[in-house]
Amino acid sequence: MRATYLYGAGDVRIESVPDPIIQQPTDAIVRVTRACICGSDLHPFHSAPPTERGKAMGHEYIGVVEEIGGEVSTLKAGDFVIAPFTYQDNTCVFCREGMQTSCPRGGYYGAHGVGGGQAEAIRVPQADGSLVKVPGAVDEALYPSLLTLSDVYLTGYHAAHQGRVAPGKTVTVIGDGAVGLSAVLASKRLGAERIILMGRHAARTDLGVDFGATDVVAARAEEGVAAVLELTGGEGSHVVIEAVGLMPAYEQAYGIVRPGGVISRVGVPQYNRAPVGWNALFGKNVTLTGGPAPVRAYIEAALPDVLEGRIEPGRVFDRTVSIDEVPAGYRAMDDRSALKVLVQP
Repeated sequence: MRATYLYGAGDVRIESVPDPIIQQPTDAIVRVTRACICGSDLHPFHSAPPTERGKAMGHEYIGVVEEIGGEVSTLKAGDFVIAPFTYQDNTCVFCREGMQTSCPRGGYYGAHGVGGGQAEAIRVPQADGSLVKVPGAVDEALYPSLLTLSDVYLTGYHAAHQGRVAPGKTVTVIGDGAVGLSAVLASKRLGAERIILMGRHAARTDLGVDFGATDVVAARAEEGVAAVLELTGGEGSHVVIEAVGLMPAYEQAYGIVRPGGVISRVGVPQYNRAPVGWNALFGKNVTLTGGPAPVRAYIEAALPDVLEGRIEPGRVFDRTVSIDEVPAGYRAMDDRSALKVLVQP
């Protein structure tokens, strides 16, 4: 089969590799029908050191179960499934508490002998706990939105949920990438009264307005903070969702948040230290939350919204490529000529 590997910064290749096989009785083999490139994939695309072996890429996919291990009890061949971007047993104490990304039997794709989702097929460990069956016949037109439930929409939802978005709240979303736009849609779904989207790309912020943003601020840094404070009468935002992962975005977040507010981070941080003292969080009694989204905790609740057409998060995809065109898809997202790239193996 064909699969995507990263051999170093900017070096994405499509390789012919053996088809995956069952290795553990809890495994399943899934034939991938749709996958995509994540904004977080661009971090290693920018900075990964050269390697001779390559790293399997991709963690967002949907597909059809082809084979199951002897201990898999909730799935069968032919089931159409959504795969969260991590695998997990969904039975341990952390999974039961809704923190599936911390499952001690779980892990991330593309590591420890597990392949990536930007491929024609994949072995899924802990299949019972990881894969969510979509009931009934699945309309192919819904594939893009179903795919967002593997990561991007539910990462945006996680940010809003952790930020305690609720009716009457003002929410500011920093970042007009696919996660930021998903956070806008999720905040609207949770009843936010005002949603300020901070972004500079008109096509993206226009989609953000369609998703529910009430205001758009193109300015950054101190100018952007001042603009949001002006929009909020100097009070700041109840919730700030930081969907970028860079220090300037975090600094904007604590400049914008109102006293007693929440900063919710889901942009993968490209730094290890960040200010939390008086001038950042302490002085305003600000709560800092967020992290890798345990999307497995949210899929069943979100699935009817997609199947019944109440939301269409798949609109974040603005380009489709074949598996052989995935390297070009990375370049398109990197140069911002594409918002989010759908892969059709």
